[in-house]
Amino acid sequence: MKLLRIGPPGAETPVAATPDGEYHDLRSVAADIDGAFLGSGGVGRARAALAAGALPPFDVTGLRISPPLARLGVVLCGGLNYAAHVAESGSPPPEHPVVFHKAPNTVVGPYDDLLLPHGSDRTDWEVELAVVIGRKACYPESPEQSLACIGGYTVSNDVSEHRLQLETSGGQRSKGKSCETFNPLGPWLLTPDEAPDAQALGLRSWANGEPRQSSSASDMIFDVATLIHPLSRVRVLEPGGIVNTGTLEGVALSARFPHLTEGDLVEVEIDGLGRQTQKAVRA
Repeated sequence: MKLLRIGPPGAETPVAATPDGEYHDLRSVAADIDGAFLGSGGVGRARAALAAGALPPFDVTGLRISPPLARLGVVLCGGLNYAAHVAESGSPPPEHPVVFHKAPNTVVGPYDDLLLPHGSDRTDWEVELAVVIGRKACYPESPEQSLACIGGYTVSNDVSEHRLQLETSGGQRSKGKSCETFNPLGPWLLTPDEAPDAQALGLRSWANGEPRQSSSASDMIFDVATLIHPLSRVRVLEPGGIVNTGTLEGVALSARFPHLTEGDLVEVEIDGLGRQTQKAVRA
C-alpha cells in the first residue's frame, strides 16, 4: 500500500494510492499518517476499508504533496554506509554503524524548495532509503527480528552543508545536517509487503538534469536489518521515527561535481518509492 499526505502544511489529508493510479481519502480510518496510526494497526484498517470500498475517491490534481509522515519522532542517519561512497570520501570503512541525529523539523515535502543556509557554499544532495519505524523496537533479539518493526520505506534527500558539518562542526555532524528544509521526504510511504527486499532497490540522483548518483542498496556496508538492530539496542525506536540509511557515491563532497547554488534543481529517486524534485533557493 502507498500512503501519502496531500495538502498545504498543517492541513494535509491522509490518502491511499492504489496500483491503478486512484487515490482514496483515509480520514474515515485515520486522523493522519503518523506514529499513532502505524503503531495501532492503522495500515491494516486502511487496507480493509479500501478492500471493502469504504474509502471515497480523492482528487489530488494541483495539490501539494506533503511528507508522507506527520509528527515525526527521531530522525537518525547512517553515515559512510555505502562501500563506494566510503571509497570516494577517502575514509576507512567503519567497523560499526556511524549514526547521528538530524532535527525532525528539517523534514519537508518532496517538491518543496530547498533553502540554502546563510553563507552556504558547500550544500550537497544525498539520495537515501528512509526506513520508517512502525512498531516499538527495544532489544530485538536479532537483526531479522528488527525487520518486523519496520512500518514502511520512503525516499529521503539527506541534504548536507559540509562547511558546517566538517569545518565548523566542533565534532557535531548534526550542525551541517539540521538546517531548515534539509530532509525532503516522500512522495509516498510504501508498506513493507510491497518492498520485500529493500537491499535490491536502485537509487539515483540528478543535479540540473545531469546524473550524479546511481547504485543499489546492495552496496550498503550495514544492511537495513543490521543497521536497525544495534540502534534499537542503544535507544528505543518508536513508531513514527525514521532512519536514513546512508548515501551512495556521486555527491559533491567527492570534488567531482559542484555544490548547489541558487536556482539549481535536484532530483532523487528510488525504485518503487517515487521521485522528488527540489529547487535550491537562498534562505
